Amino acid sequence: MKNDVLNAIHYRRTVNQNSFTDQDISQEDLLTILEAANAAPTHKRTQPWRFVIFRKEGLERLGTELARIYKSITPTEKYSETTELNMTKKATASNVAIAIIVNYTGDVPEWEELAATAASVQNIWLASHSLGIGGYWATPGLINHLDNFLNLEENQKCIGIFYLGHHTAESREPARTPIQDKIRWEE
Repeated sequence: MKNDVLNAIHYRRTVNQNSFTDQDISQEDLLTILEAANAAPTHKRTQPWRFVIFRKEGLERLGTELARIYKSITPTEKYSETTELNMTKKATASNVAIAIIVNYTGDVPEWEELAATAASVQNIWLASHSLGIGGYWATPGLINHLDNFLNLEENQKCIGIFYLGHHTAESREPARTPIQDKIRWEE
């Protein structure tokens, strides 16, 4: 690739908890990642992204809440104790979990606030990758039930949880179909 930015864009990949190590993510690295998120583009400078950061015991509380929600909303015939236990494991197998929240301001259409927040998440991914930290954006249906747990305001919505950790995953080539299949030139 031509430069570090293009390289990060090209080679950034999802890294799941099964590749995470128990190495702590430093406060400095975490703040670097969050500053990158804060640099995302935003129409009318609304900066709609909000984050709740879970570390250490916070990860335990998040995992316990996800398991509680799963148990309370899952119909008996679909309930699995293993899945419930995995809800807790998923959170605690990470070094950090970031609840991703859109703060709808009413100043611009909601889709623009959502797009700006998604751009901030892409910056989290790129900054993490550049620091050798892996992660992924999880969007389970359980996030629709986290409002009280996250103390969200009426104009806010959780749109996912970004799990982070140092990892042992090998770098791999991107699996993308050619860009030529996705564009049309009008000249």
